[in-house]
Amino acid sequence: MDDIGWDAAQNCFVDIDGRPMRSIFKLYPWEWLLADRFAADLLANYTFTQWIEPIWKMLLSNKGILPILWELFPGHPNLLECYFRAPKGLIDYVKKPLLSREGANLTIQRGSSVQETAGPYGAEGFVYQAAAHIPDCNGAYPVLGSWLIDGVAAGLGIRESATPVTDNLSCFVPHLFE
Repeated sequence: MDDIGWDAAQNCFVDIDGRPMRSIFKLYPWEWLLADRFAADLLANYTFTQWIEPIWKMLLSNKGILPILWELFPGHPNLLECYFRAPKGLIDYVKKPLLSREGANLTIQRGSSVQETAGPYGAEGFVYQAAAHIPDCNGAYPVLGSWLIDGVAAGLGIRESATPVTDNLSCFVPHLFE
């Protein structure tokens, strides 16, 4: 990130040699980019740069979409019950920061049992999502993530952790359906 520059004369981001960057593959979170000192330049120049992860993905990485989806489609089989405030009737739930990643800053409430993870998130607010049962398969906790294209299965990812929390140390195996 430190090697990316801004050239006001060319009105574009440039590499370490001053060459215009017309395509940028980013792994840096959009909310961090938009808080950066180059945020105004990024937004003004957005349509002139091909971002390999487009800005609209910021909506999907914000867990605030989960209570909205639940409100729009209550009881949908692909969704877990989710709210912006802790509902009184939800006994087993996970409190998740809106912008956290890789299992950071979670509170898992299962009856009177509470498990918490550390991390730098939470100032942005939280959602409260019903806890899904993740089976213990001989000390491994697999989580399946599926990709649907127009309602048809297109891929599957299996993430496996040593705890019920999927984090940055979880194993990942992708599968493609053809």
